[in-house]
Amino acid sequence: MKRYRPHILVVTAIAIVLSTGWHGALRSALTDLRFAWQSREASGDIVVVAIDAPSIDRIGVWPWPRRLHAELLGRLESAGVRDVAFDVDFSTPSDVASDAAFVKALQDAGGSTILPSFKQPAPNGGGLHINRPLKQFSDQSWAALVNVAIEPDGLVRRYPLGDKLDGKFLPSMAAVLAGKAVQGAPFLIDYSIRSASIPRVSYFDVLRGDPATLARLRDKKVIIGATALELGDRFSVPNGVVASGPVLQAMAAESILQGRTLHWTSDVGMALGIAALSLLMMVSWRRIAPGARVVILVTSAIVVELVAVIVQTKWPLVIDTSLFHIAVIAYLTAIALDEIDFRSLLGRIAESRFHRIAMSLGDGLVCTDESHMITVWNPGASAIFGYTPAEMIGRPFEALSASATDGRAKPFSMRDAARQALLVPGGAVVVEFEGRRKNGETFPVEASFSGWQGTEGFQYGAILRDISVRKREAARVKYLAEYDTLTGLANRNTLYAGLVGLIAGAELKSREIALLVLGLDGFQQINDMLGHAAGDLVLQAVAERLRTTVGDKVIVARLSGDEFAVAFDCTEVDVPVGRFADLITRAFELPVVAGTRQHRVKISIGVAVYPDGGTSAEDLLSNGHLALCRAKATRRGSHVIFESAIRQELENRLTLENELAQAADRSEFELFYQPQVRLVDGALMGAEALIRWRHPLRGYVSPGEFMPVVNTSALSERIANWVMKTACRQARAWELAGHNVRVAINLSPSQLHSGDLADAVSELLKATGLSPALLELEVTEDILLLDEERVLDMFKRIQQLGVRVVFDDFGTGYASLSYLKKFPLDGLKIDRSFVTDLLADSDDAAIVGSTIGLSKQLGLSVIAEGIENRATADFLVSMGCEEGQGYFFGRPMPVDAFERQFLAAPATLETA
Repeated sequence: MKRYRPHILVVTAIAIVLSTGWHGALRSALTDLRFAWQSREASGDIVVVAIDAPSIDRIGVWPWPRRLHAELLGRLESAGVRDVAFDVDFSTPSDVASDAAFVKALQDAGGSTILPSFKQPAPNGGGLHINRPLKQFSDQSWAALVNVAIEPDGLVRRYPLGDKLDGKFLPSMAAVLAGKAVQGAPFLIDYSIRSASIPRVSYFDVLRGDPATLARLRDKKVIIGATALELGDRFSVPNGVVASGPVLQAMAAESILQGRTLHWTSDVGMALGIAALSLLMMVSWRRIAPGARVVILVTSAIVVELVAVIVQTKWPLVIDTSLFHIAVIAYLTAIALDEIDFRSLLGRIAESRFHRIAMSLGDGLVCTDESHMITVWNPGASAIFGYTPAEMIGRPFEALSASATDGRAKPFSMRDAARQALLVPGGAVVVEFEGRRKNGETFPVEASFSGWQGTEGFQYGAILRDISVRKREAARVKYLAEYDTLTGLANRNTLYAGLVGLIAGAELKSREIALLVLGLDGFQQINDMLGHAAGDLVLQAVAERLRTTVGDKVIVARLSGDEFAVAFDCTEVDVPVGRFADLITRAFELPVVAGTRQHRVKISIGVAVYPDGGTSAEDLLSNGHLALCRAKATRRGSHVIFESAIRQELENRLTLENELAQAADRSEFELFYQPQVRLVDGALMGAEALIRWRHPLRGYVSPGEFMPVVNTSALSERIANWVMKTACRQARAWELAGHNVRVAINLSPSQLHSGDLADAVSELLKATGLSPALLELEVTEDILLLDEERVLDMFKRIQQLGVRVVFDDFGTGYASLSYLKKFPLDGLKIDRSFVTDLLADSDDAAIVGSTIGLSKQLGLSVIAEGIENRATADFLVSMGCEEGQGYFFGRPMPVDAFERQFLAAPATLETA
C-alpha cells in the first residue's frame, strides 16, 4: 500500500480540484499568464472613435443630440472609411429633427453602418429585455449584437460570434466588422494583442473635421463608442487591464481578423500527459533518488508549459495544463512527505516553542529527564527558589524539597509524583510539598506534574507555585468563618458546630449538655453615651473576663452585638449548671477595664440544658434566647433556666398578637365609657374612654389580658389612633346633641414615637369639629420618660390648642413630683391603689390628703380613681377632692348604655 501512496495522493488532489471548481480558475490563470508573456500589435484596420473626456468637455453633457452623430457619420463618409459601427444605444427616440437628420445620414452612408442590439434585465425584475435600434434606423443599417459574457472571476475572456434574438440569429459587432457573420461557438479573445496598439481618435476631432484625424481613417473600419470614465462602459480583462466597450469590441474584431479566435484543445491530450507522468513516477519512484525525481517533475512541468506557450503563439489553440501541474505539485508533496521526518521536525518545533513559552511564564517551570534530573529551569523558578539555571540544571528534582536535607517535612518523592502523572487521565497530577529556598527558608509549594515522550526520551515537567500567600489567606478566611474578629471568641457558626458535636457525644453516653446565653444589661447606654469604639472595648473586656472565668473546657462564643454564649458537657465542670451560671454573674460584680475607663457590667443569663431544654443545636439556641429574654424581664443580673412554660407563654403571646391583628382588621374593638363626676353633687363632668375587645368566640376579653400585648407590639400605634379618633367622634356627637361631655383618652407611648402628636391632635380636632375643651389626654410616667425635651414641647403645644393634659396613676412612679413641676399639666389622677383602702389606712389618707393639697397649690384639678362607696366619696370631698370615678358612680359601659343612664335626663348620682 505504501508504494501506491504518492499516486493515490495525485488522484485525490486532482479529484479535489475538479470537484471544487479550482480547475477552471487555474486554467484561466495559466492562460492569462501566457498572454502576458506574449505581445502582438493590432492590425490597425480597426479604429476606435472615442467619446472621450475632451469631447464631453467641448460638446457638453452626454447624451448628445443625434444630429451630432449624423454630422459625424457624414465626416466619416467623406474621409473614406469602409464600415462604421456605433456602440451607442439607439433604441429610444429623441427630438424629431435630430432623428430625421440621423436617418438621412444613414441613407447617405449606403448601408455601411452597424447599429447595436443588446440584451439586458427587464426593469420590472422579469426576464431579459432586448434593446434594438428604432425601426427608422434599423431599416437603413446593419444590426449587430454587443453583449459579452462575464466569467465568475469578473473578467471577460470569451466572445460570441452571435446569438439568437426572437428565433433569428444576430451576429456580433466584431464578427460583422471582421466579415465573419456566421454561427459558431464563442472564442477566447487573444489578449496578447495589446489594447494600446489599437488606433484611437477623438470624436470631437472627427466632428470638427480635423484633416490629420480624417486622414488616419481612410479605408479603415470604425467603432464609435464611449471611453470616458464617467460614462461607465468598461470591462475587466486579464492581467489587470480595464477596457472600454468599444476597445473590447475592437480586440474581438482584431482576434478574428488575425485568425486568433482561440479555443481549448481536447482534454484527451492532458489526460494522456498525466498518465505518462504517473507511469514515469511509478517506474522511477524507488529506483531514482528523490532529488532526481524532483528534477524530472520540475523539468516536465517547464517543458509542458513551454510547449503550451509555443502552441498558443503559433496557432489559435490553448492547451489546458492545469491538471498536469496539479499532478506535478502532488508528486513533489509526496516526495517531501516521504523524505522528511515530520515527527522529529514537529517535535523539535514544539520543543522550541515550549522553551520560549517556558521562559516567559510567571510561574516556575521545571523539566526533568527520565532520571528526574533537571533539564529546564525558567526565570519563574529562579524567582521562587533563588537558584540560577546554572546552579540547578543537572541536579535531581528532590533538591527542591525541604525533606531532602531535614526530616521535618513529609518526604517528597519525584518518582511517586511521576508515576501518578502517568496514571491520571490527562497526564497531570497536582501535589503539594515543603520547598526550600536558596536562603534556607521553607515554604509550601504546589506542583502540577505531567509527562510526555520527547525527542530525547521520556520527560517530565512541573509547574511550580509558591502558595504561602494562598495558605495564609485560606487560614485567614477559615478564621473569619469560625471566629469573631472583635473578641477572638468562636462565632455563631463555630458554636453551632460545637453544639452538634457535643449533642452527638451526649446521645451515646446519656449526658447533659448546657448552653448559657449571656446578655449585657444596659450595654446600649454605653454605646449611646461613649460611642461604639468604647462599646467595642467593653465587649473585648467582657470576652476576656468570660474566657478566664469559665476555663478552656467549654466553648465560649460571641453570638451578636452584646450577646455571648457558653456551651459545655456538664460532666466537664465540677458544679451544677445553675451554680456555674452564678459563678459567671459573680465574676462581673467587679468592674471591667476598657481602655482608661472602668465599667460595671451586669450579665443576665438564659440557660438551656440538653435534653430537657432542647434535643438539637437549633432548639438549645432558641430556648436559651427565650430564657435570656425572661431573665432580662424578671431577673436582671441573674439567670433563668428554660422550661416549657416559657415557650408556651411566648406562643400564647404570638397567638394573641395574631388574633389582635385580625381583630383590628375585623373591627372587633369597642369603646366603653366610665363616668367622671363632681363629688359635691354627683354631676356628670366627663367620661374616660376604655377599649374593649369583643372576641367572636370568647366574648369580651379582659383588657388586662390583651392591653400589655398591644402596648408592646406593632399594633400599638394603630389601635391607639383608632381609640383617639373614635372617642373624639363620639364626644363631637354628644356635643352636637347638647351634651358637653369631656372625654378622657389614655395615650400610648407609640403615639409619641411615630410623629408629632400635637399636629395629629390638631388635625383630629379640625376633622371632627370637637371643642378642644372637651378632650382630655391622660399621660403616664413612662411616656414622660421617653424624651423630656421633645415631650415637653409637644404637650405645651397641645395645651395651647385648649386640650387638657392630666397625669394618670399619680403616686405610683419614681419622680412624680418633679413631673408636676416640669410638665404643662392641667390635673392629676390619684391612683386607685391609694383610694381603695383610704378609710382604713391612715398612710393612704395622709398621701391622698397631701396630694390634694399640693395640687390645689399648683392650680391642678384632682380626680380620684377607684371610688366604690359613698363613705369614700364623702371623705374625699372633705379633703377637698373635686372629681372622682369608680364603680360607685358607674362601671365602664357601651355608648348606648352610657347615654341611657347619664344623658337621657340630668344626672345627679347618689348610688352606682
